[in-house]
Amino acid sequence: MDNSLIKGSPIKGIIFFSIPLFLGNIFQQIYTMSDTLIVGRAVGVNALAAVGATGGLSFLIIGFAQGMTTGLSIITAQDFGNGNLRGVKKSFANSIWICAGMSVILTIISVSLARPLLQVMQTPAVLLNGAETFISILFAGVTVTMFFNLFSNMLRALGNSRTPLIFLIIAAVLNVILDIVLIIGLNFGIAGAGIATVVAQLVSCIMCIWYIKRRIPELNVTRADMKIDRAIIKQELKIGLPMGFQASIIAIGSIILQVSLNELGPQSIAAYTAAGKVDQLATQPMVSLGITMATFTAQNFGAKNYDRILIGIRQCLTVTVVYSVIIAAVIILNSHALVNLFIGNSEPHVTELAQTYFWVVSTSYFLLSILFVVRYALQGLGQSFAPTMAGVAELISRIFIGAVMVPMFGFISACFASPLAWLASNAVLIVSFFRTIRNLRGASGLKREIPINDKKE
Repeated sequence: MDNSLIKGSPIKGIIFFSIPLFLGNIFQQIYTMSDTLIVGRAVGVNALAAVGATGGLSFLIIGFAQGMTTGLSIITAQDFGNGNLRGVKKSFANSIWICAGMSVILTIISVSLARPLLQVMQTPAVLLNGAETFISILFAGVTVTMFFNLFSNMLRALGNSRTPLIFLIIAAVLNVILDIVLIIGLNFGIAGAGIATVVAQLVSCIMCIWYIKRRIPELNVTRADMKIDRAIIKQELKIGLPMGFQASIIAIGSIILQVSLNELGPQSIAAYTAAGKVDQLATQPMVSLGITMATFTAQNFGAKNYDRILIGIRQCLTVTVVYSVIIAAVIILNSHALVNLFIGNSEPHVTELAQTYFWVVSTSYFLLSILFVVRYALQGLGQSFAPTMAGVAELISRIFIGAVMVPMFGFISACFASPLAWLASNAVLIVSFFRTIRNLRGASGLKREIPINDKKE
């Protein structure tokens, strides 16, 4: 497999590894947007709104699956960096058992609670049945989602970020084709969108299994490897569960904020949504660099390249902060045109609100860039406590803004939700981060084991 993260220029390896992740994130957005676009045009506005109403709830469960499988791959990446191929097989095998068990639990809970959760989110009655149909199908396919993310993250743990991108592109294209066939051709309506998404992921999952069996001997497990090892499972859950819960915590905060935002009226919702779409695209490079840092630090920690970890963190922070400043300037200078891509020129008040959003959020991108690098670097080193507490701090911040500030001060308060959450999260992480840096500096060049434990803070 690719050893570019533990050899050569750290920042070069980080950037080249992150490019497929960035492209994959873009196609992931296409993957989810195709349902929305085709449903809206073929079925109608209410169907479009029904799909849109499931966004936060979908991320609550599916985000957990994505986060947890990323955490499970950390131990595998550390074993790979250490040259422990036996450990790679064992960690992968036990991850399969964890995902199988978690898939059953998530499927039962999410499908049975889909409608009650939609009602708690104050989904309009006219949208409720359609939203329940769509999200229930997605939740019924949680097992497929879980294993596709597991296989993709395991390939990345071994330094291969290109192959998951290829499979994701295939899934995105297939999803669009199936949307057209099922929704337009067979008149399946909103259910067709859900089925298309699950089937596309299933095909990608099968391709991952085929590729691993044919090309990745490090992940070809035997019956002996599949024997449950409680120590490995405990170690993997220690990292995987907090990363999964962290994604869910962020989703909960977003849902609470959305409920408060809904009370401000259609124009505020439209402005926040349009600006948020630009936001998602602009921050993808920061997201990709952050995820790369988890694999980078995990592999180099396993290889005891402590000095390389320090260099990589410093260089990545420099690159991502510089990018955050540049992209913020680009967005603010072109905010009017960017917003009008979504809403046209007929809603000047919406455009004005969106510009306010950009002035508040985009100028705070540097906080997000630091957060991604620091949080994922700590997680790659096997830490879980501080990143989890950072997620809790982020949740508290968003609840405070949504429940207290938005009713009092309106739209401008909603704009401060993300910057405040990023600031709170960084404040929690900073103690663990500097403590970890001291440990790495002390061990740099000595090639000895060092304790990376954040529970004592």
